[in-house]
Amino acid sequence: MPTPTMTNNPVSAPATATGRAGWLPLLLAVLGGVLLWLGWPVHPAALAAVLLVAWVPYLYLEHHLTRHGAGNGKVWAYSYLLLLLWNAFTTYWVSYSTLAGGITAVIANALLMSLPLTAFRLTKRHFGPKLGYWSLPVYWIAFEQLHLHWFLTWPWLTLGNGFAQANQWVQWYEYTGFLGGSVWMWVVNLLAFFSIKNDELKIENSGQPGITRQPLLVFNSSFLIPLLLAVGLPIGLSYFIWNRYQEKGPAVEVLAVQPNVDPFEEKFEGGSRFIPHDEQLTRLLTLTEQHLTPQTKLVLWPETSLDETYFEAGFEGYPKVQRLRQWLARYPGVELITGLTTVQQYGSDKANASPTARFRQDLGYYDVFNAAIHLPGTPGRPQFYHKSRLVPGVEGVPPWLSMFVIDLGGEAGGLGSQAERTVYQTATPGLQVAPVICYESVYGDFVNQYVQRGATLIGIITNDGWWSDSPGHLQHLQYATLRAIETRRDVARSANTGISGFINQKGEITQQTGWWVPAVSLATVHLNTELTFYVQHGELIGPACQILAVLLLVLTLVRLALNRRSAVTT
Repeated sequence: MPTPTMTNNPVSAPATATGRAGWLPLLLAVLGGVLLWLGWPVHPAALAAVLLVAWVPYLYLEHHLTRHGAGNGKVWAYSYLLLLLWNAFTTYWVSYSTLAGGITAVIANALLMSLPLTAFRLTKRHFGPKLGYWSLPVYWIAFEQLHLHWFLTWPWLTLGNGFAQANQWVQWYEYTGFLGGSVWMWVVNLLAFFSIKNDELKIENSGQPGITRQPLLVFNSSFLIPLLLAVGLPIGLSYFIWNRYQEKGPAVEVLAVQPNVDPFEEKFEGGSRFIPHDEQLTRLLTLTEQHLTPQTKLVLWPETSLDETYFEAGFEGYPKVQRLRQWLARYPGVELITGLTTVQQYGSDKANASPTARFRQDLGYYDVFNAAIHLPGTPGRPQFYHKSRLVPGVEGVPPWLSMFVIDLGGEAGGLGSQAERTVYQTATPGLQVAPVICYESVYGDFVNQYVQRGATLIGIITNDGWWSDSPGHLQHLQYATLRAIETRRDVARSANTGISGFINQKGEITQQTGWWVPAVSLATVHLNTELTFYVQHGELIGPACQILAVLLLVLTLVRLALNRRSAVTT
């Protein structure tokens, strides 16, 4: 593959280029942020093509400033502006729950994103453009892998998510996972940038003899074939897979309920129009009964549908649980999965408690969980699952960040979790359900673990009403289509206020409800038992890039130290 010939050393700017150096970086930073936002879900799917060139403004910005002798601080400032605009335009809706928390999230995430760009510049400076440019996707994807696993995890803007609405182009995620989309985006952007030949070209300005200028863009045809192949081959392969793929597994009827209880005013005690818990349960049961058929085997209710806090040890003794048991007895063969808040006690000995356990004199050590529960249709032990990918700033918050907790009602901050995924075993042959709670559905490698443990259906329960009628809940829905492709599992989705529905194994949304209306979605799903390459082998791209990133950083730092020592001795 051709490599760029652009020099990395600052050169003296021609006279007319000096003025351009002032306004061009700002224009490029704004353009880059707008393009990344424009290509992101939930704009029309065809606009996802914009993402294949959305990073070119940043690459040209960095190159342009470097050629004009700009310092690292100036390059970082314009780069940060681009990242800040992208974050703000795409995830501004986080502030609908708490303004301060939303602003903090946008500012902090843009700061974190600037780290791989800084590492790229450092490597490019000390090893030149050839290694420098190709280190950029390595650093970025290493950062994305980190962002999937640390305590401030926020993978919402992982680049591979950008193709969620145009998922016909990325059916190969069943092999690579969504980080494969991040690789694809960077490779195409870099080739597009290399296609713009911007070596110094001196052209006489007839109006001012002797004054030269540099054209902004000159096409370099030597990169045309690699660029076309980088765009066309993945899309062609994807459509080949798309056209050949057939739904697999036996068929089962599933019902997803959307009660539409306003989380701000109606759902929790203290709201101005609070609906008593018994009435909320009645609404759920009524909606379910109105749409049940003799073939229905599974019912999904949303996250925290049972609004009171339930101690797991005495779960069967709660009146609402007894009411649910009686209701299920009236419909033989029907099983229920619902969200709720639970408490698990460990006694007074701290040695028996979890790292997230709290202490109260009358309770001892205990954990509070955002949980899901499976109630079988016949008397049997309920199966609990504790949400394990906790939303930073809402559920999983270190004490030193407690001031930034975003209040989403109920319990917040420092929730417990569990190490292993739980797969619900049902009485229906082949129906084994992955209980995925809300934000967990954004994590490809995390959902993988359910399927590795035998899940044949992904059941997402969520409450997206916090984000109002914004791109937030729509992006969340679209991201679930990538989980279907990666695992080749049908997805059933129950959301409190919308959007509920079903996604098939090709990532097609086959049914969806409206937004902010009580609704029920009923569909036949297929229970695939085959494992994709991505499920079998897990996340390979992210860890590999992290190893490479560490090696690159070590080499860069060694080169930096040697250069400084050489400068001192001379």
